[in-house]
Amino acid sequence: MKSSCFPTFLPRNWNFTVPLQKSHCFLPAFCGLALLASSSIAFGQARVSPVVVAPVTERSVATAQTFVGTVMPVKKSSVGSAVDGRVAEYPVNEGDRVSKGAPLAKLLTETINLSITAAEAELKLRQEELRELENGWRKEEILQAAARMEVARARRDYAVARAKRTAQLVERGQSGTLDQLEEDRSASVAAEQQYESDRLALELMKQGPRPEKIEQARAKVAEQQAIVSQLQDQLKKHTMISPFDGYVVAERTEIGEWVTRGQVVAEVVYLDEVDVEAHVLDTQIEHVRLGASVRVDVPALKSTVFVGEVKVITPQADVRSRTFPVKVRIKNVIREDGPLLKAGMLARAALPTGEQRQSTLVPKDAIVLGGQAPLVWVVGPVDEADLKGVDPKGPKPAGKVRPVPVELGVAHGNWIAVSGALTVDQQVVVVGNERLLPGQMISVLETRKPPEETSATPGK
Repeated sequence: MKSSCFPTFLPRNWNFTVPLQKSHCFLPAFCGLALLASSSIAFGQARVSPVVVAPVTERSVATAQTFVGTVMPVKKSSVGSAVDGRVAEYPVNEGDRVSKGAPLAKLLTETINLSITAAEAELKLRQEELRELENGWRKEEILQAAARMEVARARRDYAVARAKRTAQLVERGQSGTLDQLEEDRSASVAAEQQYESDRLALELMKQGPRPEKIEQARAKVAEQQAIVSQLQDQLKKHTMISPFDGYVVAERTEIGEWVTRGQVVAEVVYLDEVDVEAHVLDTQIEHVRLGASVRVDVPALKSTVFVGEVKVITPQADVRSRTFPVKVRIKNVIREDGPLLKAGMLARAALPTGEQRQSTLVPKDAIVLGGQAPLVWVVGPVDEADLKGVDPKGPKPAGKVRPVPVELGVAHGNWIAVSGALTVDQQVVVVGNERLLPGQMISVLETRKPPEETSATPGK
C-alpha cells in the first residue's frame, strides 16, 4: 500500500479530488508543482513514466469479517541476572535496538578475573607437566645416563680386579692384610651395585614414563580445565546479553546498583515480526485456517495496509466470551527510527470467516492510500492528441492512467479483494504509482502474473 499527494490545481474536467496530506508534503502550496515537474510534464512537453503493471483478476475467496486486535511482539524476554553483583556498565536505553548477544548490563568482575588468571596459570603448569611425560626423555639425557653407566662399569671392573689382586697377595703372604682384602671386596660389591643401578635407570629412560603416570597427569589437567571453565562461566554470568534481535522497552537497573540473582535488568521485545491478536467467536472459528492470508489495518498508520498470515489458533476459548485467540503474523517494516508497527497498537484484521465467492483482486502494491478513499491507477488507451506532445526520442506510451476509488476486502496472498469500477480486462499500476497524475502517460516495464487458483483459506 502506498500513500499519495495530489496537486490542488487539477484539470477542470477531472472531478475526483483528494485533499493534500501534510504528512507526505511539507509545502502544500508547492506539492502539486513538484509532482508535475518530476513525473509528468517538463517545460510544456509530456513525459512518459515507466511503470510495472498487473492485471485485474477474479478469484473465489472467502468473505471476511473485521476483528479488532492488538499488535503484540512475537517474543518478549525479561533478562535477569544469574549472579549477585554490582552494576558496572549499563550501555542501553529504552528504545534502543540491540542485536542478539549484545550486552545489556555488566557487573563488577575484578575478583573473578584474578581467580581466572591464577587458574589458567595452574592449568598451564599441569599441561606442561603432561607434555613432558608424553614426550619422554630427550636424546641427550639418555646419552648422559649411558655415560654414567659406563663410568659405573669401569669403576666396578677396577674394584673387582683390585679385590682379586689383594686376595692373591694375601694367599701368598707377600703383602696385604685380611682387613685390606675385606675393604677391597666391599668396594667391588658397591661398584657392582652402582653399575647395576645406572644400567636399570638407563633402561627405564629408554622405555619412557609409565602409562599410569601419564593418565594421572591427564586427569590433573582435566580437573584444572574444569575449574577454569567454571570460572569463565561465572564471568559470562556477570554480563547480561540480549537473547535475540530486538528493542529495549524497559530499564530495570542503573550503574552502581546491587542486583541479586534472578533480578530483571532489562526487557527486550522482538519486533521484526509482530502478531495481531484477535478474538473470534466460536460460531466463526471453524472458517479460520492456519496459513490463511489476512489483511490488517492499523488506524495509527492510515497510509499502510499490511497482509499477514494466520499463525496461531488457540484451541482454548475464553469461557465467558466464548472467543478463541487468533494470532496473525506480520513482517514488520524496520526503519532507522524504529519499527513501523509498535507493540500495543490497535489493529483490525479482516479474517476470512464466510463462504467462498467470486471477488475482484488487485495486487497489494497497486492500492494507493492517503486520500479520502483508497484508489488504484487504471491503465487506459492513449488518444492521438496525447501523442503530439510526446518526445519522439523517448519511450513509446503504452497507455494513460486514471484513478479509481475502491473499497478493500479480504487478502489473498499479496493480492487484495476490492470493490469498485474495475473489470478483469483492465490493468493497474503496481510500481511507480506514487506520483502519477490523472491522464499521465506510461510505458510498461513489466506485467506481473495474477495469483494462482488457490483458496484464500488454506486447509479447506
